[in-house]
Amino acid sequence: MNVIGKVTVLPQLPEAIGRLSELAYNLYWSWTPHAQSLYQELDPEVWERFQHNPVRTLLEVPQERLTHAAANPDYLARYGRVMADFDAYMTKKDTWASRNAPGLAPVAYFSMEYGFHESLPIYSGGLGVLAGDHCKSASDLGLPFTAVGMLFHQGYFRQMFNKDGWQEEAYDELDLTTLPIRPALTPGGEEARVSVYIGSRSVHVRVWELAVGRIRVLLLDANVPENSEDDRKLTARLYGGNQELRVQQYVLLGVAGIRALRLLNVPAGVYHMNEGHAALLGLERVREYVGQGLDFRAALEAVASSTLFTTHTPVAAGNDAFAYDLMDRHLSGWPALLGTGRDDLYALARHEQFWDGHWVPTFSMTVFALNMSRAANGVSELHGEVSRDMWKFLYEGAEAQEVPIGHVTNGAHNLTFTSQAMRDLLGTVLPQGWTERLEDEAMWEAVEELSDTQLSDVQLEMKREMVTFVRRSLKAQMIRNGASAADVAATDTVLSENALTIGFARRFATYKRATLLFRDKARLSRIVNDPDRPVQFVFAGKAHPADNPGKAFIQEIYRVSQEPEFRGRVVILENYDMSVARQLVQGVDIWLNNPRRPLEASGTSGMKASFNGSPNFSILDGWWREGYDGTNGWPIGEEREYSDLGVQDDADAYSLYSTLESEIVPLYYGSGGQRGGWARTVRRAIRTVSPRFSMQRQVIDYVRKYYLPLTARGAEVTADGGRRAREIASWKTWVRQQWPYTTLQASANLPTTAHPGQRVEVRASVNPAGIRPEELQVEAVLKRGDHVTRVPLTHEEGGRFTAQVPLDDSGLYSIGVRMVPEIEGLSNPLEAGLIKWA
Repeated sequence: MNVIGKVTVLPQLPEAIGRLSELAYNLYWSWTPHAQSLYQELDPEVWERFQHNPVRTLLEVPQERLTHAAANPDYLARYGRVMADFDAYMTKKDTWASRNAPGLAPVAYFSMEYGFHESLPIYSGGLGVLAGDHCKSASDLGLPFTAVGMLFHQGYFRQMFNKDGWQEEAYDELDLTTLPIRPALTPGGEEARVSVYIGSRSVHVRVWELAVGRIRVLLLDANVPENSEDDRKLTARLYGGNQELRVQQYVLLGVAGIRALRLLNVPAGVYHMNEGHAALLGLERVREYVGQGLDFRAALEAVASSTLFTTHTPVAAGNDAFAYDLMDRHLSGWPALLGTGRDDLYALARHEQFWDGHWVPTFSMTVFALNMSRAANGVSELHGEVSRDMWKFLYEGAEAQEVPIGHVTNGAHNLTFTSQAMRDLLGTVLPQGWTERLEDEAMWEAVEELSDTQLSDVQLEMKREMVTFVRRSLKAQMIRNGASAADVAATDTVLSENALTIGFARRFATYKRATLLFRDKARLSRIVNDPDRPVQFVFAGKAHPADNPGKAFIQEIYRVSQEPEFRGRVVILENYDMSVARQLVQGVDIWLNNPRRPLEASGTSGMKASFNGSPNFSILDGWWREGYDGTNGWPIGEEREYSDLGVQDDADAYSLYSTLESEIVPLYYGSGGQRGGWARTVRRAIRTVSPRFSMQRQVIDYVRKYYLPLTARGAEVTADGGRRAREIASWKTWVRQQWPYTTLQASANLPTTAHPGQRVEVRASVNPAGIRPEELQVEAVLKRGDHVTRVPLTHEEGGRFTAQVPLDDSGLYSIGVRMVPEIEGLSNPLEAGLIKWA
């Protein structure tokens, strides 16, 4: 038919259940299974068909079903409890933030993707789910918090396997009228629109609003009639285009995102960039300060003083860097707007890279983000170490461990991923209000009171639900691919609820080594086909559309799953999304993760599995390096580095098989039918992982380590019209100008050998080139192995500095002297980026 238009007919909800529509537009329901069941019960088939979307469900359900539900006493009672809990949550004033961070400035959080729920597919994987979880816990804790992102009309992609197991992608246009979003309105009641110049053209952006508990998320949408056809596609797909498209999307996220906040009068005093995609927000914020009378350098100080950058990528190739001519096409007007030159602006992002056989300067989004912020962090302890080493070239002459990049280990939103059955069980031993104290490790000790039978019964219930889900999914896939009736029927016997079940689900980047399990297929066959102690594996995950090696991994697993000795024991599910993830983390017995160390920045899927009692079996990388304590799961391989990747893969595969055969399988099945040892491990997994790796703990860490200090520093630097910003910028300009003319000479009275506790005299002579001596930190640097100690030298007359340096321990020391410019109020001693060694 020829469609001349569309109209949405809203449901006429009976008064008794009239607030179902209000609740549908707040993602509070996404972590509240009792709320979801209110919609599911109206029409289970519609609920499943439309990705568990309550807005769409209300639109599709016939009026008579709504009327019937409104007359059902049991339904009304459950509706009443859900709405009472919702109201209590939304109106709560006594929150963690009100008690512990009353002076916190409002936080503006920018991320390219958000994984809130499968019905809003504007995420690709872990980064987006982490951002969504961050928002949920910011709401739970009562933070003043607004998130900014993009509304991708075709999302990431829907994954399908063809009959040969090769990944194929489909892009479905979202019907915005059926999503839990509404147009954002200005204070005057008009739909919010902003515009931004990309190159020489103006791109118009509509702003949508999403409610996530107590906070809101602003989503930017370029698919409006005012734009050209090409510009309307800027918000079509997440990570779906070339570098040209990505740069334009980053301009939209950063610049249009700040303008949306301003148009809607959203207060913000701390700005958090989740990955480098959001770095260009610094352009707009500098422009604002320049418009208020600051020069470029002072405006930069004002912006950076209140900005945090979180990096997630431990490999150089994962950090966006663009050719200068590409940036010129899209940022050509910005130097003039900022009162600076192209060279000065691009210097803030300069990263020399080896392209086409020679070194060329590139515009690195990560370097720009680091220079536009005064706080930065990785997402696990090891990732912080890796990041400091990766970016130490920005601080020439510095040791990696002193590079100002800290870490906050990732967490996950417990209530989003913990099944209702497990929540009900935990509620029998945890105190009332436990969901508001998820980070409280002492509270979780009560998990030890759960009996073996209680745990096994709940986990069996969750596994049965997962097995049903897996069979249903495989059957639909086979029918679509034209499988025989016998093969379709065989899906009814895939997996056994009584077999040890191991899950592996994540993005199929090659470094995550999804196929490591198949390195010795004969040995694996013996493990999975043991008649008394069988083992089965469930895989899921997407490869990027352009990642053919990742797709080949998927196909290899699919082909193994079709081999006679593995059929029904190894399965791989298509279209990995948050729904599939919840089914797996709630239903498997063990969570497997075997990336090539140290390339896993953090990972979070294993945390979610342990929330539901599934121990981790993982490489000591990312979060598991911090989470494993010898009782709550198992390591794979050793905590060491390898120069030969083949040797590393062999060693890790051997460890995987051996641990599975000698420790995990015997413990799971128990000797003489006794599984007490397994239950102890399950309890330890829940007790240790749930608080330490809760998203509440993560957000609290961000508040204490970064948001509160940035609140204070941002206010100080911008007070009195940016007086301190001007002072810092002027000082840095002077020091950088004079630095080439400074000199440093040093000597020390070093014995050939010494004993612990002995002191040696270190002397230095400085020509400060006009820099005040009190603004120079002259220090002795002692290195013993990887350990570095810095001892300040005391200034004496005539540019001389001395110190008695203790040699506290035995070992081989190397001693040097360096000079660093520093004034009170800098965010870190290396902020000026200048180091001179004698």
